[in-house]
Amino acid sequence: MQLFKQIIGRWWSEFTLQTKLMATATLVVSLVMSSLTFWAVNSIQQDAQINDTRFGRDLGLLLASNVAPLIAENDLTEVARFSGRFYNSTSSVRYIIYADAEGNIFFGIPYSQSEVQNSLTIQRKLELPEEYNQDLKIPLVRQHLIPDGEVTDVFVPLISENQYLGALAIGINPNPTLVASSNLTRDVTIAVFISIWAMVILGGVFNALTITKPIKELLLGVKNIAAGNFKQRIDLPLEGELGELILSFNDMAERLESFEEQNIEELTAEKAKLETLVSTIADGAILLDSHLKLILVNPTAQKMFNWEEKKVIGENLLEYLPPEIGQQLQKPLNNISVEEDTENHDYISPTRGEFRVSVREPNHHTFRILITQVLDQNRENLKGIVMTIQDITKEVELNEAKSQFISNVSHELRTPLFNIKSFIETLAEYGEDLSEQEKIEFLQTANHETDRLTRLVNDVLDLSRLESSRSYEFQALDLEQPVEQTLRTYQLYAKDKNIKLIKEVEPSLPSIWGHYDLLLQVFTNLVGNALKFTLENGQVTIRVYGVKNNPDQNTEFSHVRVEVSDTGIGIAKEDQEAIFDRFFRVENRVHTLEGTGLGLSIVKNIADKHHSKINLVSEVGVGTTFWFDLPVFQQK
Repeated sequence: MQLFKQIIGRWWSEFTLQTKLMATATLVVSLVMSSLTFWAVNSIQQDAQINDTRFGRDLGLLLASNVAPLIAENDLTEVARFSGRFYNSTSSVRYIIYADAEGNIFFGIPYSQSEVQNSLTIQRKLELPEEYNQDLKIPLVRQHLIPDGEVTDVFVPLISENQYLGALAIGINPNPTLVASSNLTRDVTIAVFISIWAMVILGGVFNALTITKPIKELLLGVKNIAAGNFKQRIDLPLEGELGELILSFNDMAERLESFEEQNIEELTAEKAKLETLVSTIADGAILLDSHLKLILVNPTAQKMFNWEEKKVIGENLLEYLPPEIGQQLQKPLNNISVEEDTENHDYISPTRGEFRVSVREPNHHTFRILITQVLDQNRENLKGIVMTIQDITKEVELNEAKSQFISNVSHELRTPLFNIKSFIETLAEYGEDLSEQEKIEFLQTANHETDRLTRLVNDVLDLSRLESSRSYEFQALDLEQPVEQTLRTYQLYAKDKNIKLIKEVEPSLPSIWGHYDLLLQVFTNLVGNALKFTLENGQVTIRVYGVKNNPDQNTEFSHVRVEVSDTGIGIAKEDQEAIFDRFFRVENRVHTLEGTGLGLSIVKNIADKHHSKINLVSEVGVGTTFWFDLPVFQQK
C-alpha cells in the first residue's frame, strides 16, 4: 500500500499545475453530477416505496375485509378460491399468508415457495413483527430485501364482529418499471463516472508522456544552461511544436557551448598575457580578494618575501608577511577590505595608500608599498586589493650616500677655504707687521691648501664622472707603460721618505683590454696611498703577472693580475669593509696623515668599469696588498 501511495504521489507530482487543476475540476464536477444522479434515483425509489406502501395497505384492508367473514364461518374453501383469484389477478402480489390467533399458518399462496418460508415462517408459524398487535387500526408495513430486490410486507389483523381471528400477511413486489428505470439510471451513472475518470487518467498519462515530460526536460535543461552547463542536450523523439522547441533548444546550447569555448580560449590567452606581463614587472605585484586572500603573486614579490617554496595562493596575506610589514599594514588593509555601505551613494572613489617599511631580517631592505582598491564597473562593490611593492633599498642608500657625500664635501671644502681665507686676511691686515719669512710661510700654507682644495675638487669630479653612465673607449694596452710612468712620478717622493719602489713585471705578458688613463689613475692612487702609509726604510712593490684558468694545463693566460704591496701600517679588519666608501680615511683613526678619502672609491669604480673587482689583504703592522685582474686582449 505504501509503495502504491509513493507511485501515485510521484505520478501526481509530474503533472503541471494546470493539469492538476483540470483533474481536480473534473473530479469535483463528476462527483457533483454523480451525487445529483444518485439523489434522483433515491428520490424515485422512495416515491416507489411510498406507492408500494399505500398500495399494500389498501390491498391488505380490501382482502382482509372480504375474507374475515369467511374465516369466521370457517369457510376455507371460499377463502382459498377468493385468495387464488385475487393473487392471480395482479403481479404486484408476491404472496398471501393466513394465520390464526396463535400464529399458526393455515393457508398461504404460494405457501410452498422457499422465499416465503425463509423470510416470514418458522416451523409453520407466521413470524410477526414486534410492532404488530391485534388492535392495529391500520395495516403494519415493513420492507425487507430478497435476492430479487426489495419486498413490502403488509400485516393486517383479521377481525370479524370484534373478534380477533388471526393475521393476514401480504407481500407486495416493487414496481418493475420503476426498478428497471432506477437500475438503468444507476448503471448509466456509474458507466459515465468510470468513463470520465478513464478519460482523465488516459489524458493524464498522455499529458505526462507527451507534454509534461518534455516540459520538465526543457526546464531542467534551461536550469543547467543558466548554471553554465552548455553541454546540456535534450533527446526526445517528438514532432510538432514541442519537437521544434527541443531542436531550437539544442541548437541554442550548441551555439552557447561554442561561444563559451571561444571565450575561454580568449580569457585564457588574456590571462596568460596578464600573468606574463605581471611576471616581467620589476616591482612586486600582489592581488588580494576582499577578504585579504592571495589571488596572484608575481615572482618578484615571491623573491622579496621569500615565498618561492611556499604555497601562499588562497591564504591570508597578513599571515605570511614579515612581522615589520604585517604590523604596519594590518590596520590599513583591514580598513580597506571592509565592505562599504553603498545604499546611500552610487559611486565610491578607489582608496589608495602608500607606506614605507624597513625589514632587517634576514637582510636589510626598505620597501615602498602602494595599496589600491579594485572596485566593480559601477564603483559600488569591492572586488579586490592590489599591492605594488618596490624595493627602494638602493635608492635609500644612494640618498643617504648623497647626503653623506654632500656633508663630507662641504666639510672638506670648508677646512682649506677657511685656512686660505685666514692667512690671506692676516696678510692683508697685518702684512706690514709681518716679516718676509712669515709672509712666505703664510703664502706657502695658502698655496698648500689651494693644492689640497684642487685635489679634492678633481677627485670629486673624477668620482662623479666614473659613477655616471659615461662610456669609455677601451683598447689593447701593455701594462708596463703605466707602471713605469707611475714609478717615475713617485720616485723622488719615495727617495725623500727612504722607501724602496720595486717593479716586478713578468716578461712577455699579453696585452690587456682597458683604458690607459683610468688604469694610470688606479696605479697612482694605490702607489700614493702605499707610500703615504709606509714608514721610513719600508718598500712598495708593483707586481704584474699572468694567470691561467687551469694552472695544470699548458694554456695561455686568461687574465693579468696586478698587485700593489707595501710594508706600511696595515688596515684593521673593522676598517677593511668600509675602506672603499667615499670619504672614509684610515687617518681618521691614526690621526697622523691627511687625505680626501676618495682615492679608493675612485679605484673601485675604475675596476668596475673594467669588469673587475679590487681586493685587499692587510695586517696591522705588517702591510697591505691591493690586487685586481684585467682581461687579456683577444684577437678577433
